[in-house]
This record gives sequence, structure tokens and C-alpha cells, in this order.
Amino acid sequence: MKEKKKPSRDWFQTIWRWHFYAGLFTAPFLIVLAFSGAVYLFKPQIEGVLYQSQFQVQEVMEERLAPSAIVAVAQNRYPEAAITAVKSYEEKDRTVELSVMDGELAKSVYVDPYTGKFQGELVVSDKFTELFKKLHSELIVGGTFANRLVELAACWTIILLATGLYLWWPRTRSGIWGTVLPRVRARGRLFWRDLHAVPAFWFSILILLLIVSGLPWSGVMGGQIDRLANSTHSGYPEYAHSFGEKPESIVRAADAAEDIPWASQNDIMPISGNGYQRLSIDDVDMIASMENVQLPYTISLPAQETGVYTIAASHAAPWDNAALHVDQYSGAVLSDVRFSDYGILAKAITAGIAFHEGRLFGWPNQLLGLLICLAVILLAISSLVMWRKRRPDGLGSPKKPMDRKVSWMVLGIMLIGGLLMPLVGLSILAALVVDAVIIKRIPRVKAWFHGK
Repeated sequence: MKEKKKPSRDWFQTIWRWHFYAGLFTAPFLIVLAFSGAVYLFKPQIEGVLYQSQFQVQEVMEERLAPSAIVAVAQNRYPEAAITAVKSYEEKDRTVELSVMDGELAKSVYVDPYTGKFQGELVVSDKFTELFKKLHSELIVGGTFANRLVELAACWTIILLATGLYLWWPRTRSGIWGTVLPRVRARGRLFWRDLHAVPAFWFSILILLLIVSGLPWSGVMGGQIDRLANSTHSGYPEYAHSFGEKPESIVRAADAAEDIPWASQNDIMPISGNGYQRLSIDDVDMIASMENVQLPYTISLPAQETGVYTIAASHAAPWDNAALHVDQYSGAVLSDVRFSDYGILAKAITAGIAFHEGRLFGWPNQLLGLLICLAVILLAISSLVMWRKRRPDGLGSPKKPMDRKVSWMVLGIMLIGGLLMPLVGLSILAALVVDAVIIKRIPRVKAWFHGK
């Protein structure tokens, strides 16, 4: 009588199939995302070298020009353009950066705050690190589809990590070899297997943290996270952005001002009261100082008569985050949201974003991020090498388990994950349809998938 397979083997076989398909889909994306992310981590250093003539003043002096004088320099240089924002840095030898809309072209303009010397311009979309930012978030091609594809790959990587840990978790004392510790004498496919499994074991938590901390910026999961923060009142309290009843616009803060922290991006902008004379940017800069807003911060100028000045700081340490909206006529602070006002979820997300961007704890954060990115690239490449070393005829996917109940149970678990990550759920349903309509019905396709 033929001996039945043990249930644990069916579980292993089923989860291996999911791990295989998830890895085959995500590996190319992970290489691109990890490479572009590793470069973008060092944006301050890279841009500091590439654009030194624009960023660095020739001499640091005791007296700085008033912000209005700096704006006048840019306005005289671009008389037909709109000055939309002014960013001041903490470093004394940094120029002031002004955001300029020159027709349809967004530019960054740099002015020496001591002498008023114009030190150059950069088209925002042409900045070196902007290329890697777009590659990281939109695969260069841009658009909603590319953004959703990146998010889908990131979400599937979470499943990839979970299934991989199940497959390679050491179940015996000898199992630590090839999982916790590499087999130094391994050769061939076994060498690549250890090169894949051991770094994955040690870096899994950090990779998961890096992925999860990037999801708040994504299209679908980002919206869900924001709704979760609002529904659980763990984003920011209502009192934090309201000093009394006031009229509001229908404009989101992120759509009208620059450098808005994540927790305040969906805040609805207040509007200024009636007035005849707008406050100067000098007055608003003084308000920023009086309200103890830490450098670097950006002052976004009102675009309309009912608009407000916005003082935003989101590039310093997260606990220095600030988003203030100021009446352009009276100077009243209509809204003031700081890190201390955030709920627990918003604080965690804000710290996570800073970690993801390599600025939570300075250059060690950058180096750790680089190490994680290199580990991701190693895992992706080693998985592809392992696949090819099996020499499959076709795709060569792992065989289905004998016990169909196990397959359905694992599918149910996967669909629960799909409820939490909607794009994953949709992709699973799409895969089931393709399997039922195409793969099972066309012998050649079925043989290619199974490597026969």
C-alpha cells in the first residue's frame, strides 16, 4: 500500500509554490527599487557635490538679507514668473532656495542670503536625484499604473518574506546551517541557496520595516493607512489644527504648499480673512521664529486673495515637524500641527518615513539603509540564479501538493492577506482566472509552467 505524504510536506510544497511565483514576479522590481533607493538615500551628499556652485555661498557673513530682499532678487531675475516658496536651511553656508514657476517649468533658484548674489537655477525635473526618485516610485514611465505596479511588488515582497521564513526556519539543531549560518564549503546551487537564505533570515525584519515604512506614500495602501489613522483618532487631534471656528477652503495642504509632513498632507487649508494689505514674507519669517519652528523650513506663499502663508518643516528630524497656516493679512496662526500633536500611528509612520529616507538618525541610518538595499539586491539575484541552476524546461514551477485541502487552506490565508493589501487580493484573483481559463485548458502552456 502506497504511503501517504505527510501533511507538513504538503504545506511545504504549497508555500514553496507561492514563494516561487512571488519571487519570480518581484525579483526584477526589487532590484530596480533597491538600486534607486540606495542612490536616493545619499541625496544630500550627491547633490551637495553636483550642485556645489548653487548650494554653497562664497563667504559667511554676520548679517543676512531680509527674506523679502532675497525674493526680490529672484523676482527681478524672473519678472514674469511666480515665486511660490522660500526655503531656508540650517547650515550657515547654504544659499536660500526659492521655488519658481517659470511658465509651465518648475525651477529651484538659489540666492546668497548675505550678498543677494544669484547663484544659479535648476529645473526640478532635471535634478540628478529626481531621476532616481521617479525610478523608485514610478519606474520612470510615471502614471498611476506604474505607481500601482511598484506598490504591488512591495506588497508581494511582504508575502515573500513570510513564506521564505516558513520554508527556511531551522526546525532542528543542524538546520541552522544554510539558514542562520552559511555552509562555507557549499558549491554550485547549494552555495547560491545559502547565499539567498542566510541574508534573508538576518535581514527579513529590516527589509519588512523598509517596505512598510514606504507604504504610506503609495496610492492604495497609503489611502488605507490614512483612513485608519483618522478612524482610530491616531493621526492628529482636531484641536491641533484649529484655534477656533474659521472658514476653510476645499484645498488639501499637500496640493497648495511644499514640504508638508505626511500627517498634515490631507489637512484642509484654512482661508485668510478680509484685508487690504498682505503681510510681507519678513513678517511670516518672524512668526516662524516666534513660534519656534526649527530650520530647515519652507514658507509657501499664498496664490490667491483668500490663501494663507504656510510654514512647513519636514526635512529635519521628525520630532521637529511643523505645519503652520498663517492669515496673510492679520498674521494670525490659523493652524499649528507639531509632532507632539500626532497620534501614536502618525508618530510611528512619521518616524518610519524618516527611517525609509535615511534621515532618522543621520549617516548611520543612511549606511544601514544602503546595507538593506544591497541585501535585497543579493536576495533577488541569488533567487534568479537558483532558478536557472535548476535548468527548468519552461518556467519550472514547483509541483502542486497531493492534498488539495492544504492548497485551499493556504489560498484562504493568502486571500485574507489580500483583504489587507487590496492590490495583492486583486492579483491573486486575476491569477486564479488565468490559471482556470488559460493554463489548465492549453496543454502547451500548462507544460511550460510546470517545466515538462
